[in-house]
Amino acid sequence: MKKAFVFPGQGSQYVGMGRELAEKFSSVEDLFKEAEDITGIEVRRLCFEGPMEELTKTSNLQVCLSVVDMGSALALKESGLSPDCTAGHSLGEYPALWAAGVLATKSALELVKERGRLMESAGSSRPGAMAAILGMKREELEELITPLARKGVLALANHNSPEQIVATGEKELIKELCRLVKDAGKKAIPLKVAGAYHSPLMEEPALEFAEKLKSIEFKRPHIPLYSNVSGMAETDPEQIRSLMVRQMTEPVRWVDIVNNMASDGVNAFIETGPKKVLSNLIKKCLGRAEEDGRVICQVQDVESLENCLEIIKDV
Repeated sequence: MKKAFVFPGQGSQYVGMGRELAEKFSSVEDLFKEAEDITGIEVRRLCFEGPMEELTKTSNLQVCLSVVDMGSALALKESGLSPDCTAGHSLGEYPALWAAGVLATKSALELVKERGRLMESAGSSRPGAMAAILGMKREELEELITPLARKGVLALANHNSPEQIVATGEKELIKELCRLVKDAGKKAIPLKVAGAYHSPLMEEPALEFAEKLKSIEFKRPHIPLYSNVSGMAETDPEQIRSLMVRQMTEPVRWVDIVNNMASDGVNAFIETGPKKVLSNLIKKCLGRAEEDGRVICQVQDVESLENCLEIIKDV
């Protein structure tokens, strides 16, 4: 069975995340302590106790969520399960880089801390918004966006599933787009985010982040790593470094990632991190996954870990 570990990004967080795994696995507890030493952020307090308002500050959340994602992968590894390939959604691409051996733990945590700081600052200086569009084909949505984009910054951010595409840009243009989508009889859901991520409004922080990336060692992945930007497995460390700069301003091609993984023989998708956002998107991307013999499971606590191990064992 070919297994993929997939790591969720912002929006999957909740107060209490990671606590059970840290209590059960010493390697996970050690990771939380190491993250606090490296970043100076009270990761355990924020993840385990909150408050939610403090946890969801972008400068805190990107570190906290990355640690929980990585801790879920460590719990799986201690339980005898390792990935054959990996990918992450937006922020989740950093735990994926770590799981693939591209980044050391210290490097991954330093990068997500800086990324979170820059994106929080950009959200304050150049406010923006994002919205999930449901039930509309990409071509239809592009027809709505094209005339609006002439007025300012508005773009497609994430192609999450055949049924869900996220738009990003200036607040007023996102509001106008949502109105047009609803007039067309489709759903538009504003997202609770601090800025217009994966849009040209992130160009300044992306340039600054590129300088930080130059100081970090990128190694060749020891398992295939599927890129948000290209949607394909990438192997060249310098190419991966370049893609991580572009990732801040370009769309997440999640549909392409899932389809390419499936085409490359992946038949077990294990979401390593809080909630089931990616599991649900993968099911929508693959359609009749269970009938095709594919397994999709998620690990965020002891119960879900045991369930996942049982499912994998029985296949």
